[in-house]
Amino acid sequence: MYIGNSCTYNRMELKNVDKNILPWLEDIIDENNCQIERKEWKSKYNSYVVYDYEPFCTEGFEINLVISAKDLSYLNFIKYLYEEKINIIEYLNACIAT
Repeated sequence: MYIGNSCTYNRMELKNVDKNILPWLEDIIDENNCQIERKEWKSKYNSYVVYDYEPFCTEGFEINLVISAKDLSYLNFIKYLYEEKINIIEYLNACIAT
């Protein structure tokens, strides 16, 4: 995860976002005065294969997002919510497995 500042906008990159939580994440981004600057589907097997749209078969691709906001606190809040969501999902999966 990268957080940087370019011009007056702050940017954050989220790599390998789970396809199942992407709609939730896009809603959170929109609700918190942020924008998706770039959304790409990158092949896990061939670094030259990158799409800016969802490919026909998403198996073998990771979703990467670049998010921007004028205020860094919005990006930090989104990062916090995203990490908490991932932790809760991992915890619940561990509970199911036992």
